[in-house]
Amino acid sequence: MKLTADVLVEACDDLAGEAGVTVTTELEPLGGPGAPVKPATYEGGRFQVDDRWWGDGDEPVKAIVIDNEPSQANRLEAALEALRPELGLPEIVLDLSGIGELPPHLPKRLSGFRFPHRHADAYLRDALLDGRRFPTTEVGQAIFSATADAAAPLLEWFPQALLFGFWQSHLGRKRSQAKLARSWSSEIVGYKPAATGTKRFGLKGDPLNLSVTEALTYHDDDQLAHEWSFTGADKSKARGGKATEALSNVGHGQVLVREADAAPAGVSFEAISQRSTVSLAALRRVRTGVPGADAAARALLVALGLVAHVTAFGRSFSLRSGCELRPRSAAWQWLGATAEDDRDIDPRPTVADAVDLFRACVAKAEDAGLPVGARWPTEPLVVQPNDALAQAIRKSWPQVD
Repeated sequence: MKLTADVLVEACDDLAGEAGVTVTTELEPLGGPGAPVKPATYEGGRFQVDDRWWGDGDEPVKAIVIDNEPSQANRLEAALEALRPELGLPEIVLDLSGIGELPPHLPKRLSGFRFPHRHADAYLRDALLDGRRFPTTEVGQAIFSATADAAAPLLEWFPQALLFGFWQSHLGRKRSQAKLARSWSSEIVGYKPAATGTKRFGLKGDPLNLSVTEALTYHDDDQLAHEWSFTGADKSKARGGKATEALSNVGHGQVLVREADAAPAGVSFEAISQRSTVSLAALRRVRTGVPGADAAARALLVALGLVAHVTAFGRSFSLRSGCELRPRSAAWQWLGATAEDDRDIDPRPTVADAVDLFRACVAKAEDAGLPVGARWPTEPLVVQPNDALAQAIRKSWPQVD
């Protein structure tokens, strides 16, 4: 079957029986089948290890989650941010230029597509719009009052929040605690790992092999403006941002990676698979308050997820250092009311196909009276941090001389 806007709208109706779409992608490392890849690590350098049914075996097999659902959602949102101008999506941007100089690795503008909790985020709560507290503005009141049952403001400003979920938990216990579970879920899992406890050892070399036994003093916060020098003092922390340590602390000499500090090594898997699913049953929680428009709104969200997926994962991609993957094969399936109703999706959408489908769904939602399409602002809505947030940023990253 072919995905069209009409198919999606019909399937998203309150009384429809269709279940959703699932995309199962078999992946391989760029180094070839069996080449080690680096799964995500958590507290203590641990992997997320699981036992799962896989293949035709009679026993569950060991598995490691290479990239979990929250991480996948972040990558999908980043893909939408990159396509925002082409898709016409709305965007709210936190402008940090008024803070003063920040380190080069920090963003000067933080997009709403990068907010940790999407619209339900403390960065947005602590923002100013034209000098007013954002939550007191008309836009802010609409966004912070939105729920799954009154979702029109989020379609207008944060449609991705209705797809990837949100929890409005930053307004105080007596304020809104609205939640919406994600409708799009995706994870990448490696099956039958060859080993899970291998460490990655190494040596930071030095062509001159400078001695690391000589004590020195240096400035902890700014080694560009303050030169280090040798001292006979003990190797201990000193006041004023200064420290007395060895040459290795300022990047000289050979440094061994000790066992306690060694990071987990990459893991070789028999197979790596990504399963991505959009649940129409979950999307039926989304209601706009506009008569007859709910199905069109949900169809728009499905199409939005498809665009994000084929953009982020329809070609080779890099999850992190040491974890570059590419698709070997992908199976797209339409999930009907029962397994007997399941059908293969053919042709599988390309990025161009998914964008066209999204635009068609936007047109239907706009015709239904929803605040999308032409009502989406062409330029980002720019807000600034309030004084308290600005101080927090400045204290975290003080300006250096």
